Amino acid sequence: MLAILFAHAVAAVLAPLAVRAMGRNAFLPLALVPLASLGWVVQNWGTEQSLHIQWAPGLSMDIDMRFDSLAAIMSVLVLGIGALVLVYCSRYFTDDEPRLGIFAAELVAFAGAMFGLVTSDNMLILYTFWELTTVLSFLLVGHYAERASSRRAATQALLVTTAGGLAMLVGFIILGQLAGSYQLSVLLADPPTGWLAGVAVVLVLIGALSKSAIVPMHFWLPGAMAAPTPVSAYLHAAAMVKAGIYLVARLAPGFAGETEWRVTVITLGLVTMLLGGWRALRAFDLKLILAFGTVSQLGFLMILVGTGSRDAALAGMALMVAHAMFKASLFMVVGIIDHTTGTRDLRKLAHLGKRAPVLYVVAVLAAASMAGLPPFLGFVGKEGALEAIATASGLHPTVRIIELVGIVVGSILTVAYSVRFIWGAFGRKQLAHPSAAVEKMHPAGPLFLFVPALLAVGGLVAGLAAPLMDRLLSPYSQTLPAGADGDYHLALWHGFGLALWLTVVVFAGGGALYLTHRRISRLKFEHASLNADRMYDATLRGMDALSIRLTGTTQRGSLPLTQASILVTLVLLPVILLAVHQDSGVRLRLWDSPLQLAVGLMMVAAAITATVMRNRLASVILVGLGGYGCGVLFALHGAPDLALTQFLVETLTLVIFVLVLRKLPAEIDERQSVGFKLPRALLGVVVGATVAGIGAFAMNARTAAPISLQLPDAAYHLGNGKNVVNVLLVDIRAWDTLGEICVLLVAATGVASLVFRNRRFGIAPRVADAPNPDAGAGPETTWLRGGDLIDPRHRSLVLEVTTRLIFPTMMVLSVYFFFSGHNAPGGGFAGGLTAGLALVLRYLAGGRYELGETVPIDAGKILGLGLIMSAGTALTSLFLGAPVLSSATLELTLPLIGDIKLVTALFFDLGVYLIVVGLVLDVLRSLGARLDAEVEVNAR
Repeated sequence: MLAILFAHAVAAVLAPLAVRAMGRNAFLPLALVPLASLGWVVQNWGTEQSLHIQWAPGLSMDIDMRFDSLAAIMSVLVLGIGALVLVYCSRYFTDDEPRLGIFAAELVAFAGAMFGLVTSDNMLILYTFWELTTVLSFLLVGHYAERASSRRAATQALLVTTAGGLAMLVGFIILGQLAGSYQLSVLLADPPTGWLAGVAVVLVLIGALSKSAIVPMHFWLPGAMAAPTPVSAYLHAAAMVKAGIYLVARLAPGFAGETEWRVTVITLGLVTMLLGGWRALRAFDLKLILAFGTVSQLGFLMILVGTGSRDAALAGMALMVAHAMFKASLFMVVGIIDHTTGTRDLRKLAHLGKRAPVLYVVAVLAAASMAGLPPFLGFVGKEGALEAIATASGLHPTVRIIELVGIVVGSILTVAYSVRFIWGAFGRKQLAHPSAAVEKMHPAGPLFLFVPALLAVGGLVAGLAAPLMDRLLSPYSQTLPAGADGDYHLALWHGFGLALWLTVVVFAGGGALYLTHRRISRLKFEHASLNADRMYDATLRGMDALSIRLTGTTQRGSLPLTQASILVTLVLLPVILLAVHQDSGVRLRLWDSPLQLAVGLMMVAAAITATVMRNRLASVILVGLGGYGCGVLFALHGAPDLALTQFLVETLTLVIFVLVLRKLPAEIDERQSVGFKLPRALLGVVVGATVAGIGAFAMNARTAAPISLQLPDAAYHLGNGKNVVNVLLVDIRAWDTLGEICVLLVAATGVASLVFRNRRFGIAPRVADAPNPDAGAGPETTWLRGGDLIDPRHRSLVLEVTTRLIFPTMMVLSVYFFFSGHNAPGGGFAGGLTAGLALVLRYLAGGRYELGETVPIDAGKILGLGLIMSAGTALTSLFLGAPVLSSATLELTLPLIGDIKLVTALFFDLGVYLIVVGLVLDVLRSLGARLDAEVEVNAR
């Protein structure tokens, strides 16, 4: 299973190159990937296999996959029809089709994502593949991006299915917490009960219903017909819209008996079946007829797989296979009609059956299965559905009758729009000659016709081989609870029973409805305000208006107001909650030694002084004293690693503030102040007290021994290091560190983009780039090359000499911190900060040209290399079969050096080191060198 996913991923990456080299014929070798995967599915049919890869157990994100009977059925549809659609694409598109390579990659990737979805046993992994299909569907539907209709349809499908997916994720989390596991197999073995489980089930159903276009979220599917026809034949007939049906079928063995389940599934399924069939009778676009027919059939399938009986589940599987074959075939037929005649409007087609007899036969075979005519698989499945609902012992008699009547009426509509499709596309329509579009049509090639013909004939062969289909499909139905209605078998003939007579009623009613459909279609049963598509547009307009009003109320452009709103919220919420849940067990110890009290008083005095100081630089220095005081407290508490990092960060922050302050006036103009100082001061005091109070409550709320007591032993035996802080950063909580360095990278990119505006990358200027590189050069000794280009009034020879002596020492110290950090104070973060401060010193002494001489490398490349090192360490662990970011120890003996013990977390730490250095370099380039250049230009 993992190999199949990997093969599709590789094929998706290579698809653009293949299309560039082979043109549209590249779809043929690409079709071999799902075809070979289908061979594995067929070979392992009837077996149950599982795969478990430990990935992120703390997040319940282990890769659990399971291949069983239901996954096998869905895999055949996903991979088999996927391969045929790729073959169809080789003749549907032309070589000059724009973005054809990207389209091929997306289609292959979608096939792999759908296979991952139907074989996932972990709900969170299933959700990941679920949303991946949503994104790929958005890209495929919006392939013709230059068309407004395609963009709107893609966005509509994305918003509806993503919203449903978010609700489903919440349901998954609730079910996973209630069951104690996110594995579907564990969940269904002992499903949770209670009102909370019922809420979770409804949330999951919302996601399934949105994906399968069930009312009231059905409107996105007809709109998605703006996509190329291969997309409609694959995603909207055989694959993506079946994801919701699959999920309901997967959960039915555990939850089909719940009231919330049956009310939701059966009610909305019936409404969808009837509404979709009715709308199909009123459309004139052949693709829209099939789209509304698909909506109707999806409602039918939702009823069958959600009823919860074995017979209904068996009929549902038969109809799902039949629907995938006949609907994909019919969509491809429409694609051929559109491709050869230039239109899909049935009002512009006449005598097409005479001009394209092979295509006519193919369409008739597929439509016959859609209408449920014998001996097609559609007939076998519909007979089974009528029998299953009529004898369902788990349903209330009234519900059973309503459901049966609804299915019969929906089937009548299906027969009517099936006949309308065939006659509208291929009939003569009382015209003596072919229509203009048919007159100028060109013939379709044999390979173009082969794919829909194979699927149409497949529906006939499967119907004739009904006993074989029964043996292939029944293993899934046996997973549902046994009842009095569990002995039905798929067959072409069951004798003269209720199902047969209802079928006769369906055929007669469908024929009569078609003959009178023009009169009936003029009736206006729905009001414009109840149109789902218009309701969607109205909802979007309402949300836009609400967001504008809300933003206009809360975001007035005033920074003090925005900060005050955030801080007031920070104060009110915790205080109210703590007041409601009072805990009198809070115990405070103000200090352990007089030295802590002295440092604290100094921090308070600096903070108070900073609020009244008018000089900006002095205020920044006073604020920095608070940070340095915090570092001293860390050191007094026995945390030298934190103290070192705090000192380095505070120093670097102070330098950045100084760089920014160069563009601001030295003094604060009190006349430009907004608001009163006293309320701000009170708010600051209250916020500080709230944070301190929350910390006190958090510390006193502990009822068990803190986990920190186990960290030294865990760091040494699990992370192979004595420095607990560094082992936490690069091993135990390495996921957090990876996220944090990504934030640093984004911050560096953001700052540089704001300053440079038009070009993000590039190295700092070197001495050779100066307008006059020899300016300032003299016979005296040059300590820093860039210093010769500084205005003598601003040049400090003492600082240059000191920098020349201290810089190498600081760099060696940074390397020492990096290598020693696993067992002593230091690490990649501290080492990177030390190297960054060395670069700051070099820049302050020698100017912007000296910065280019020191590091003649683009800061973006250093950041990228650091991220590659850190993320590469995570992926290497995964490919070696170990949990992500887990450490391994390598021991070796080198000549002269001796024994070396190397932990692989060192490479992750190297990435952290490079990212910190790149961040500092980027800040110096943007806030330093760039501003220096602007000053020089303004001076000239």
